[in-house]
Amino acid sequence: MAEAGDGDERTDEELLAAHVAGDALAFAVLVHRHQNQLWAVARRTSHTTDDAADALQDALFNAHRNAHRFRSDARVTSWLHRIVVNACLDRIRRNKMRQTVPLPEYDIAAIADPFDPTVSVDLRLSIDHALDALPSDQRAAVVAVDVEGYSVTDAAELLGVPTGTIKSRCSRGRAKLAVVLGHLREPDDHTPDGNPATPVGV
Repeated sequence: MAEAGDGDERTDEELLAAHVAGDALAFAVLVHRHQNQLWAVARRTSHTTDDAADALQDALFNAHRNAHRFRSDARVTSWLHRIVVNACLDRIRRNKMRQTVPLPEYDIAAIADPFDPTVSVDLRLSIDHALDALPSDQRAAVVAVDVEGYSVTDAAELLGVPTGTIKSRCSRGRAKLAVVLGHLREPDDHTPDGNPATPVGV
């Protein structure tokens, strides 16, 4: 759908159809309309900003080239989201061939002032680092459901897997995040059996 200030009253579907039909500007309008959302998806799914930028470029190239394959029974935003996520995961898999760097220790000092903005910054950085520790499939599922707020059903559609797969990937991913982010919890903020509760902010 058109957004305020977009300058083009055509819907996403109409823009994509116009692009397929030969409109030289339609795809650029579509990308401009959703660029912030697509960048956020790429950044959250990728390990680094550079990887996110490269993956997003790859994704937009693929979307531009394969627009004729878009199925009208899906939303254009869902279609673009899936292409971006797949491009990010492809880059993560390719990067596994490179030399890996050990994950840093995430030891954030307690800050007395709960309103200090650095607290939220440190928390966001810790969560981002923790997501880096997850396998790419679990990371994509957790980002879609817990970070971006998609339902399990919508996340399954976006990632092209069954809902049960999304549930299991989220469950395993959350368990790993609970361990990695355990330092962010209060000493007594544990379940009775000693396992950390659900991590903050995830």
